[in-house]
Amino acid sequence: MPLNAAVTPPMHDPFKISVGLDILTEGPYLAQLTGKRIGLITNHTAISNERESSIDLLKRLAKTNRFTLSALFAPEHGLYGAIHAEESVNDSNGTIPIFSLYGKTKRPTDAMLQGLDLLIFDIQDIGSRSYTYISTLFYIMEAAAKRNIPVIVLDRPNPINGIVVDGPMLEAKWRSIVGYINVPYCHGMTLGELAHFFNGEYKVGCQLTVIPMRHWKREMSFLDTGLMWIPTSPHIPESTTPLYYPVTGTLGELSIVNIGIGYTLPFKVVGAPWIDANQFAAALNRQKFPGIFFEPFHFKPFYGKFAKEECHGVLIMITNPLFYKPLASQYLIIGVLKALYPKKFKEAMALSKDRKEMFSKVTGTEEIYKVITEEKNIVWKLRAFQEKERNAFLEVRKKYLIADY
Repeated sequence: MPLNAAVTPPMHDPFKISVGLDILTEGPYLAQLTGKRIGLITNHTAISNERESSIDLLKRLAKTNRFTLSALFAPEHGLYGAIHAEESVNDSNGTIPIFSLYGKTKRPTDAMLQGLDLLIFDIQDIGSRSYTYISTLFYIMEAAAKRNIPVIVLDRPNPINGIVVDGPMLEAKWRSIVGYINVPYCHGMTLGELAHFFNGEYKVGCQLTVIPMRHWKREMSFLDTGLMWIPTSPHIPESTTPLYYPVTGTLGELSIVNIGIGYTLPFKVVGAPWIDANQFAAALNRQKFPGIFFEPFHFKPFYGKFAKEECHGVLIMITNPLFYKPLASQYLIIGVLKALYPKKFKEAMALSKDRKEMFSKVTGTEEIYKVITEEKNIVWKLRAFQEKERNAFLEVRKKYLIADY
């Protein structure tokens, strides 16, 4: 094609997915912002279809719609996503005050909310209960309800999909920022649906508005949406990573093996210097768990568990995101590790006793840890663990699913 040839612009796709931030710009919702002093809870993941950040979009709209963007609130990893989980958030901005909601202060204080008329929440979540962004949303809703400040949640896709529900429920004893509401570890809900669930089941009384997406379908993983993925945190770099996070994430809390943290495939590999990769993969694949396959794999982490040591294990391949069972697959991995390498497993678990509390918080119950450490055959027992409770949840959640996507 000649350099000066005319190029026909692509036609607008009427079925393109619009996230809540896109829908906000339309008349009925935008009118709710007029005259308000707004606090925005957001980070770098919140972009529109036109790749405009929620901060820039609201700043632009404020000029013509007579409202003020008065405060910004940053979750874990900061406003720009560069801060690791163990680091404190300390963002600053010359024009709009930025308040950290991670570290010593996880809930907005009276001073932070002083003078605000409306709170808007727009952050991309990853679909697993233990990720702190959803807990931050619920802290916001509780604080807002106490002060009669309305909250608008701009909905975004569950990047796993809206179908898969798996894993243990959350016991009240283990409630924390890494798990705040009693839903399965993988809940199959969007942030907007979870906000409705929290408001309804926990009787919070928040003046809640959820701005839904348009054209999103429950069977879609994030890769299916055609939307641009912005890494939600340093170890969730790709749109497919959320599918793998619940397969290995809680295993990582036990520090038995390397799960790709410190390598280029976070949550997608499992390995250790003492594993026989072919033996391990064969034992896992013999169980024929649905939607998942294990390929022998060798790697050397740059940092973290077994840093600079050659590790052997498996590369995890999710072959069907609608049928795989993330937590059940994780229990399979743990069970096979324990069966094939009992001595190494016992040694590693002995060294990880100080991690028991965090493991229980992330998992939502202490019972999983007890089964892993005390029983010989764990896979099928853990796969069926709390099945009755999950089924009850599925019935309750029906009334909170947004039907008009």
